[in-house]
Formats: sequence, C-alpha cells, structure tokens
Amino acid sequence: MSGNSSYLYKRQWKTNINFSISIMALFERSGKSLKKGDLIPSFTLKDQNGNPVDLPEALGENGGVIYFYPKDDSPVCTRQARGFRDHYEAFTDAGVRVIGINSGSTESHKEFQQKYDLPFTLLSDPDNEVLRQFGIKNVLFLTGRETFIINAKGRVVHKFRDLVNAGNHIEEALGALKLL
Repeated sequence: MSGNSSYLYKRQWKTNINFSISIMALFERSGKSLKKGDLIPSFTLKDQNGNPVDLPEALGENGGVIYFYPKDDSPVCTRQARGFRDHYEAFTDAGVRVIGINSGSTESHKEFQQKYDLPFTLLSDPDNEVLRQFGIKNVLFLTGRETFIINAKGRVVHKFRDLVNAGNHIEEALGALKLL
C-alpha cells in the first residue's frame, strides 16, 4: 500500500468506527437496565385521570406487569395495549395489576384508554425519569418497548424487550405469571 493509500485506509477506518459508535448511541440509552432480582425504584406518576399512583405500593396483591411503550395510538402500541386488554382477566385473576407507561400526557392516555376500552392504568412519565430508572433502551428515535413482571415485594422476576412484535409481550407476561 502506498503512503497515500495507507492514510486513506486509516482515515476510512476511523470514520467507520466513529459512525458505528454514533449508531450504537441511537439504539441505547445510557444507564443500567433493571434485571431479574432487582428492586424497582419507588416513584409517583399521574395516571390517565390525573391521579397520583405510587409504585411499588400500588402493585396488585401478587405483583404487577409494568410495560413501557413508545406512543399512544400508534399501530404497534395499540396492538400491545389491546392484547393486555384482551387478557386482562388472566392478570387480575392472578392478583396482578397491569400498568402501561410512556411520556405521553395524561390527556393523551385518557383518550387512548377510552378509544380502546382499556381497563388498566396508564401512567404519564413526561420527562422519562422512570424510563431512565428502569434503564429502558431507545431504538433510533423511539422509546423502547419493554415489559417487566414484578412480584409483590417489588422485585423484577422477568423482563422482556421487543420493539416490533407487541403480541410477544403479552405471551411473555402471561407465561411469567407462574413465577410470582
């Protein structure tokens, strides 16, 4: 390789490394993600009616399903919410509370809940503080889609991440009920 070719090769290699690091930053948020066995952080957020909800105190008798989703009324998020709605009785029969969280406003959550007859709580995290505390990963410009199964003591017993296949979250959550 001539001197000029070697310089161009090294410059291209450095550009590729910098580009790869930039792309990785688009896909992940900094911060540690909660894992199995971790205690969830204590927090208070407003629900779709503007009422404060304190967690982990507001979990069901046997725990809860906390799912983070990007946006009210988007196609995949709607499919996910309707899936939790359609299986809601299985969760309540198990003594588990279902809670959805994203950065949408309480008004947006109220409209979303009413439009799709969602029987569970939707919490507004406008500054993404709770999202960061759970270590939810972004994918490009979208908030990640992650579901956490929490026991009655407030510990994570199962978690699942899949941005595109919303139905998998319901299957994973139903399957994890036996862990409570």
